[in-house]
Amino acid sequence: MQAEERIRKLIVLGDNRLAQGLPAKARESYVEALDLAREEGIDGSLGALIELRLADLDAQDSTG
Repeated sequence: MQAEERIRKLIVLGDNRLAQGLPAKARESYVEALDLAREEGIDGSLGALIELRLADLDAQDSTG
């Protein structure tokens, strides 16, 4: 359960960094969260959420 809490905190941190205009830092947080989720074998819905966040960043990079 501690891993899930850490993953959720990393997602929130990434969201906050994105809101602050720091997409590179946000990406770092999301990637760390995704890696941790995969290591712990809990990347189901959390992994999908993180992958959506990363896809949004990729879309912003290609249009921005």
